[in-house]
Amino acid sequence: MAVNQPTTPSASDVESVQQLGAARDRVVKETRKVIVGMESVIDELMIAVFARGHCLLVGVPGLAKTLLVSSLGQTLSLDFKRIQFTPDLMPSDITGTELLQDDPVSGKRQFKFSRGPVFTNILLADEINRTPPKTQAALLEAMQEKKVSVGGDDHLLDNPFFVLATQNPIEQEGTYPLPEAQLDRFLFNIMVDYPSWDEEVAIVERISVATESKLAPVLGKEEILALQKLVRRIPAARQMVEYATALVRATRGDDPSAPKFIKDMLSWGAGPRASLNLIVAAKARAALRGRFYVAPEDIQAVAKPILRHRIVLNFAAQAEGQTPDNIIDKLLAEIDPNKGHNHGSAETAA
Repeated sequence: MAVNQPTTPSASDVESVQQLGAARDRVVKETRKVIVGMESVIDELMIAVFARGHCLLVGVPGLAKTLLVSSLGQTLSLDFKRIQFTPDLMPSDITGTELLQDDPVSGKRQFKFSRGPVFTNILLADEINRTPPKTQAALLEAMQEKKVSVGGDDHLLDNPFFVLATQNPIEQEGTYPLPEAQLDRFLFNIMVDYPSWDEEVAIVERISVATESKLAPVLGKEEILALQKLVRRIPAARQMVEYATALVRATRGDDPSAPKFIKDMLSWGAGPRASLNLIVAAKARAALRGRFYVAPEDIQAVAKPILRHRIVLNFAAQAEGQTPDNIIDKLLAEIDPNKGHNHGSAETAA
C-alpha cells in the first residue's frame, strides 16, 4: 500500500536515517557474538532505545536477559547497571541518599548526595514485582521525571536513560504486581520465549567452550541522543495517526468502534498514551530500517508489545484460554489501515 509522506525531509536527515539503519545491522551482528536467537527481542529493545521508552521484559529465568542488555549497552557505548529487586529493598537503594561528611576545607560537617544505581544509561531492574510498592514507585518516578529529588534538591539522571524491568511469569508467591496505571508507564512489554531446538543446541555448544567475545562499540552517547531527536522528526501521515488511534480506541468496549469480540472479552482497554506510543515506536522502527516515513507494517509490528500490558481480559476470556496477543491479532485483522477511524466491520457493534 502506498503511504503518503506529508513532508520532504532534508538530505542530512535522510542520510542520518540510512546511517541508523546500517548501525542497526552492525549492532545485531555484534550481539550475535554472544546471543543466540532473540531476533524480535533485540529489535524491540533497539526500537525502545531510540523511541526513548522503557521496557518490561517477561520471561522465565535463564534466558540470557541480563547478558542481552549488557551486550546492547556495550555496542551502544552506554553504562549498564543491574539491581536485584527484593522485598527489603528501599527507595534510597535505587535513587541514592544523603551522607553526613566532613568538609576538608572548612572542617564543618555537611550532607553530600551519594548517587544510587539509577544514575546510569541502562538500568536492569530484575524482578521488579518482588519489591514493595513504595520502592517500585521510587523507580517509576525517576523513569517518568528523569530526575531524583532528595533533600529538596533535584538531581538529573544521565542521558540517554533506559530502564529494563523483568518479571518472572511463573513464580508469583510473595510478589507485588505492578498495577495497570504503573504498567502504562512502560513503552513495551516484551515477551521472551524459550529458544528453539537449534538455538538451544547452539547455546549449549557456545557456552560450554571457554571463549570470550569482545563486542565492538557501534554508536556513541552523543550519536544516540541525536538519533533520538531525529526519530521524532520522522513524519507520520495523518492516515497512519488515524490507524494507530483506531487500533487503540477499538480496545475500549464502550467505544462505538469496538468490535463485538472486544466487548465480549475485555474489561478494560488502552488509554491515549498507547496511541502516542504506537506512532513514536513506529517512527523508531522505520528509522532503524532506513526509512523516513511510517508505514502500516511499522504500527502493526509494535502493536503487541505496546498493547499487551494495557488491555485487561475479563473472566470469560481467561476461561476460554484467550491471551492479550490473541486479542491483538484479531484486532489487527479487523482494523483496515486504509480506512483509519472510518473502518467498518460486520462484527462491529452498532
